[in-house]
Amino acid sequence: MIVRTVDEITDTDRDVRTPNWRSKRIVLAKEGVGFSVHETTLYPGTVNDFWYANHIEAVFVVDGEGELLDKETGQTHHLAPGSLYLLDGNERHQLRPITQMRTVCVFNPPVTGREVHDEHGVYPVLTEPNPAPITEPNRQPTTESIPEEAR
Repeated sequence: MIVRTVDEITDTDRDVRTPNWRSKRIVLAKEGVGFSVHETTLYPGTVNDFWYANHIEAVFVVDGEGELLDKETGQTHHLAPGSLYLLDGNERHQLRPITQMRTVCVFNPPVTGREVHDEHGVYPVLTEPNPAPITEPNRQPTTESIPEEAR
């Protein structure tokens, strides 16, 4: 089990800052769970062009408002607290925060924390040499390990 707070990773190598946004990488590839989780804050008035050609990303808006432009269709979506968008087709998109936006993002495959957007807004797929195992190998639950009331 991993228990971690955003405060614990603030100002560490998991806290990545750019002029347009700040991303606190709460869960990374090295945890070995198949996805990464980030708290990302986007600054008002910025224009952010992204294209996750190698990743699927889900973004949940916690605070703030902005506009999401699907650069492939030209469709614009208003984002506010409670909005979620899923880039399940590797869509090129542009995010324009109207106010400061705080989001929670999930990436699959997980990011390592070392990625840098290229000139197209793409993250390369980087891997960890030895990520933590997701489960213990060859360990299968037995009837005895399941409480009787749950059987």
